[in-house]
Amino acid sequence: MKLIAVSLAFFISLPAAQAQLKAAPVCPPLVVDVLEGHVSHKIDCSSTSGEVQKQFPCFTEVVEETNGTTCGAVLYKDKDIYFYTERDYIEIREKFKGTLEPALMGVNRNLLFKLLGNPKMKDAGWEAYQTKYGTLILYFNGDNKINKIQITNKSTETIKLCE
Repeated sequence: MKLIAVSLAFFISLPAAQAQLKAAPVCPPLVVDVLEGHVSHKIDCSSTSGEVQKQFPCFTEVVEETNGTTCGAVLYKDKDIYFYTERDYIEIREKFKGTLEPALMGVNRNLLFKLLGNPKMKDAGWEAYQTKYGTLILYFNGDNKINKIQITNKSTETIKLCE
């Protein structure tokens, strides 16, 4: 009887003994240069999904690309940064865990002229600026402070944003 109990315990614990420890992928610090249009000097708006995943392996989700019918993306929900690789833009949201250069998040709309000049397009909740890499779109909350940033290599006429 003891032999059966020991054997049973051995076979039940065998899968746990063969389990391997797996370390979570570690990402380098995320530094978004809003005026230059890149992240950590390595990824820009035209980077592929594979390039983003290789450079920053700690992604939380990947949405596969389908030749324009969806919004293929590499998502970092825990860091509040989203690389929409199929539509060539990067979105940084309010709770971004990284560094913004310049630190625009939370800046009042009225202070942007000195840094960015006049917007190319504007609406009540957003403004779009022409940059050397394409377009910078800034979104504002009810207090007129920046709460979302999008950088793209597209023009205001050709960008197609995801919902």
